[in-house]
Amino acid sequence: MKTPVSILLVGAGQRGLFRYGAYVAEHPDVAKIVAVAEPLDWNRKETAKRFNIPSTSTFLDWREVLKGPRIADAVIIATQDQLHVEPAVAFLQAGYDVLLEKPMAPSEDECRQIAAAAAKNPASIFMVCHVLRYTPYFRKVKDLVQSGRLGQVVTLRHMEQVGTLHQAHSYVRGNWRRADQSAPMILAKSCHDLDILLFILGKRCTRLSSFGSLRHFRKQNKPAEATARCLDCPLAESKCHYSATRYYLGKLRESNFGWPLEVITNDFTEAGVTHALRDGPYGRCVYDSDNDVVDHQVVSMEFEQGITASFTMTAFALQTGRKTEIFGSMGELRGDGQKIEVTDFLTGSKEIFSFIDPETGSVKGHMGGDEGIMADFINAVSSRNKVLTLSDPSTSLESHLMAFAAERARLAGTVEQIIL
Repeated sequence: MKTPVSILLVGAGQRGLFRYGAYVAEHPDVAKIVAVAEPLDWNRKETAKRFNIPSTSTFLDWREVLKGPRIADAVIIATQDQLHVEPAVAFLQAGYDVLLEKPMAPSEDECRQIAAAAAKNPASIFMVCHVLRYTPYFRKVKDLVQSGRLGQVVTLRHMEQVGTLHQAHSYVRGNWRRADQSAPMILAKSCHDLDILLFILGKRCTRLSSFGSLRHFRKQNKPAEATARCLDCPLAESKCHYSATRYYLGKLRESNFGWPLEVITNDFTEAGVTHALRDGPYGRCVYDSDNDVVDHQVVSMEFEQGITASFTMTAFALQTGRKTEIFGSMGELRGDGQKIEVTDFLTGSKEIFSFIDPETGSVKGHMGGDEGIMADFINAVSSRNKVLTLSDPSTSLESHLMAFAAERARLAGTVEQIIL
């Protein structure tokens, strides 16, 4: 029996502790978190408690780790976006295997630095958390396309429905609301989607254009009766879809202590949630925040061999999720994250593939990608098999370059070439 892969967790927040950490806790036979570097006291202490980490292996700053001998087989870096490049490069140079939360970094230069560091250390396993690649759903989409059942792929249409409440939580009130503090929306949220197009088609994107804006979540759309905070607002209970009071206290009353409640507080009582809404960013009116990232965007792309594709990101959908339509010379594919329907043009026959868990009636987080990427990363580290990573540093870089090009195109009204 193999020894469990030992992991240093750098950044013990919503993704690091509650997602990747949860996977480790459920699979102690294959992995173990042996050290944590996290500046926030509660998160650091909670991680140490959950994984029985001694005080000698808990750090406020990841730089302290590199002053001593090697402490783990691998590192999961799940800090905020703007804090990715320095630890990623440092741990790769130190010979650690690295799982890096997406996006790689908020600037093109920093992304190139990380990709170069990974390329210079080929013995290290390096994976970016493009979790959609590791979902059973998108693996099947790719297999169907590559099998030739659709004939020559001519065009593809892909949509991400962020959802109104997810947008309000993460991109109006939350950590990704401002491009200068995290990244543009197309990178922070949708580099997943640009990457999955590369994965499905297996072709390079050669050029693109983009349009979009911050249309709705703006101060000029604030109702006259609305107040700066939802707790004080007369519209909050029944007239505002985006009421933080109703949304977060509603989650509490349903005993739903996962996302997004776990993001705003560690005190799952009515007093604790109310305190967070009174004093923290998540209680602000969505029309009175300092957000500037877009709430809708379209990207038009041309891939090798003349394949065309479009991607739409919108906040304005009640349900979250992704939809993909692929049109080929012999058939078409339509998928919504829960099922795939393939139609043969010659016979008119349809085949449906379902990805709904019969026990729960739904699909898991990120369509099962969170579990999938952790399983493949741990397997890759344990077996030293890079095939399990599904992408190399240059492929991960390419989707980010597409995002930066899309943002340039959106702002300048240009058609941008993708230069690796």
